Amino acid sequence: MTTAILAIDQGTTNSKAVLVSTDGAILARGASPVGIEHPQPGWVEQSPQRLWESVQEAIAACLAAGPAVNILGIAISNQRESVTVWDAETGRPLGPVVSWQCRRSALACADLIAAGHAPRVQALAGLPIDPMFPGPKMKWLLDRVPEGRPVRLGTIDAWLIHCFTDGAVHACDAANAARSQLYDLNRREWSDELCTLFGVEKAALPEVRDSASRFGVTRNVPGLADGIPIASAIGDSHAALFGHGAFNPGDGKVTFGTGSSIMTTLPRFIAPEQGITTTIAWSIGGKPTYAFEGNILVSAASLPWMAEMLGLPDVQALTELAATAGPGGPGFVPAFVGLGAPYWHSDARALFCGITFNTSRAQMARAVTDSIAFQVHDVFKAMSAQSPVPLGRLHADGGPSRNTFLMQCVADTLGHAVIQCDAPEASALGAAYLAGLSLGVWPDLAAIAALPRAANAIAPRASDATQRLAVWKDAICRSTLTGPSTMSE
Repeated sequence: MTTAILAIDQGTTNSKAVLVSTDGAILARGASPVGIEHPQPGWVEQSPQRLWESVQEAIAACLAAGPAVNILGIAISNQRESVTVWDAETGRPLGPVVSWQCRRSALACADLIAAGHAPRVQALAGLPIDPMFPGPKMKWLLDRVPEGRPVRLGTIDAWLIHCFTDGAVHACDAANAARSQLYDLNRREWSDELCTLFGVEKAALPEVRDSASRFGVTRNVPGLADGIPIASAIGDSHAALFGHGAFNPGDGKVTFGTGSSIMTTLPRFIAPEQGITTTIAWSIGGKPTYAFEGNILVSAASLPWMAEMLGLPDVQALTELAATAGPGGPGFVPAFVGLGAPYWHSDARALFCGITFNTSRAQMARAVTDSIAFQVHDVFKAMSAQSPVPLGRLHADGGPSRNTFLMQCVADTLGHAVIQCDAPEASALGAAYLAGLSLGVWPDLAAIAALPRAANAIAPRASDATQRLAVWKDAICRSTLTGPSTMSE
């Protein structure tokens, strides 16, 4: 019987399950939608129970689609910065999953910033104070728990580990902990200072373990035998970076989706500046690998919106129209929920600027597609300025990365080659590789780096990117209500 690792990729909209053989091949896939709720404007949440049900459904679909296998272990990749709370005794959810997209903590964040806490939080946690990150969301959840109830609080990997082990284990991995705002990156432990600042009970937080680690074994999971080890856990963006084999300092990746995440590995911890963050990419054998990261809040999500606005049938039609645009044209900033890295301006607003009677539909479409590349450019430039090593191979994954026109725009704007990866399961594969390390399937990183990967390098070419970037900078100034003199060149 074939042996395989069952990798879970629990995302914002769907949960996926992937069977990965011991030679790195994908044997089967399965998926199930999660569902998203918007109880108030700016609030985004999910049902913890529905999230777990969607994982079970994805597993069932995957196992039904694949060959009979002996499952060596389970790997978990999960949406990051989303958090939930549950009863420590019964395992019953005591609140929703508050999504990374949720802005309900905006006022609390503004108060913390006004009180002068932002520099200290960034120095300890590597993250800015922004509604994207979990600290104030955790406080919001705890404030609504019935008094006297023993609680467990955690990131999505912690919730899934709880569910897979039938409540036996309360743990998360170092990469997910690093995105919580409560984890001291240098000391590599939950910070008493940060927990006090955000009003979070430290005792409710999970134990932090290596990304390639044993997180207990399955118990009472429908469709799975008891005793299968949970052999890895890691945030989805970190998992994709690992899946690409970006093991050398300076190597990086861009994940394109609703938003985008740009990550580049570092030789050591470096305190972030210029609007980017520092995080733990993964931890193996007690040793963390650090990375710079820039989180873009709205990236490819603007494409279907613009396609509908222009009366086009789909995103493919939009990009085909954009490819015909002549020089010039307006600027577009997709600040539908504010701006993330490197600006971190929650009050920014989406806009077009520079529209004239001569502006064409193609130029409008191009402004939207360009905004994806320009946001990556601004993060990449900030990383380059701070990195102690030159930025090296840059991989691209996520659905939009398969669009060659979009990726050529990114390469042209960066002046840096982009490796277009044929790996829609990059996060699941990365988690599976980590599980394979934990289980002894692969002996070391060199063996994982040697696994076959389908990729296409897109070299930058001569373009009018410099002129388009000037229009973009002006649009950013208008979006954030700042004057051009305040923008760095």
